[in-house]
Amino acid sequence: MSANDTPASRQPQTATYDSAFLKACRREPVPHTPVWFMRQAGRSLPEYRKVREGIPMLESCMRPELVTEITLQPVRRHDVDAAIYFSDIVVPLKAIGIDLDIKPGIGPVVEQPVRTRADLQRLRDLTPEDVSYVTEAIGMLVDELGPTPLIGFAGAPFTLASYLIEGGPSRTYENAKAMMYGDPELWADLLDRLGEITAAFLKVQIEAGASAVQLFDSWAGALSPADYRRSVLPHSAKVLQAVAGYGVPRIHFGVGTGELLGLMGEAGADVVGVDWRVPLDEAARRVGPGKALQGNLDPTTLFAPRQAMEAKAREVLDTAAGLEGHIFNLGHGVMPNTDADALTHLVEYVHTQTAR
Repeated sequence: MSANDTPASRQPQTATYDSAFLKACRREPVPHTPVWFMRQAGRSLPEYRKVREGIPMLESCMRPELVTEITLQPVRRHDVDAAIYFSDIVVPLKAIGIDLDIKPGIGPVVEQPVRTRADLQRLRDLTPEDVSYVTEAIGMLVDELGPTPLIGFAGAPFTLASYLIEGGPSRTYENAKAMMYGDPELWADLLDRLGEITAAFLKVQIEAGASAVQLFDSWAGALSPADYRRSVLPHSAKVLQAVAGYGVPRIHFGVGTGELLGLMGEAGADVVGVDWRVPLDEAARRVGPGKALQGNLDPTTLFAPRQAMEAKAREVLDTAAGLEGHIFNLGHGVMPNTDADALTHLVEYVHTQTAR
C-alpha cells in the first residue's frame, strides 16, 4: 500500500467528522474551542489509580478492556472534546521483542541499549499481529465514544532512539548525540528503522478507527535547529507522510521546541503542538500559515487558585484569538498530583468562554 492509498476498510470516521476537535484540526469554524489534555488518562484520576492497582504499566497497555476503561475515564469526568488512546511510546518496541520495562519513578529502561550496527538487527518490522490488543481496544473505544474522536499516538524516531541508545531517560542525551555526531550513517539507519516501526504502529491505530494521531517527539527540544533539520526532521517527515493518505489530522508535539516550531511544521503535521514557553501568536508566526496550533497552558497553573488558573487560561485564549485553528491543551502532560476537579473546571471554563 502506498502512502497515499486509503484501504477500503478505513474510511474517515463519519460519526466524529463534524466534532469541534476535528474541525479545529482542519482549521474550520468551531462551536467552541475544543479541549483535551496530554496525559488526561492517568494518575491524576482516582478511578485510574484504582483500576491500575497492582498491574504493571506495560501489562495494562496490553489489556484491551482495561485500556478502554482508562481511555474513557477522562471523557466521562471532564467532558473533553477528544480521547487519547491509553498506551506508552515504548509499546511498539516491546511488541517487537526489545527487552524493556517501565519502572515506577524512572520510566522506560532498556536492558541492552542499542549502540552498534549489529544492534539494529534486533529492530524487526512491526506487524498488526504484534499489537492485536491495540486493534481490539480501539474497536471497543470507537463503539463507546460515538461522536467523540479518538487520538492515536506514537513516539517519534528521535525520542525512541534516545531511549534505546541511553538505556532509559536522560537529561543530556550524551550517548544519542555522540552517535548522531560521530556515526551519522548508523544514526540515520537507526532512525529510519524506528520510523518504519512508528509508521506501522500509527497505521494500525488509524485502520482500527482512530480519528487523528499525534507524533510525540518529547525530547527534540534537546537539539539545535541545525541538528534537527539535518538529523531528525527527514525521519519524522517520513512517518507523517506514511500516514498522509488516510486523511486523518496529524499532530506533532515536543517539549522545549520553541526554536524548532517552524521545522516541526515543515515535517508535515496538520497541527503543531506548542509548549508553554512560547505564546501562541508568536508560535503561529514561527510555524507559518496553513497549520492549526495546539496548546499551551502551563500544567503547573492547575495548582493555583481557580481565579489565577482562569486568568492564565484567558491569556492563552487571547493569544489564540487570531489563529486559523486552535485546540486548547496544556503545554505538556497533566502532572500526577493535579486535582482532577481543576481539569473539569478548566474544560468548562474554556467551553463557556469560547461558545460561539
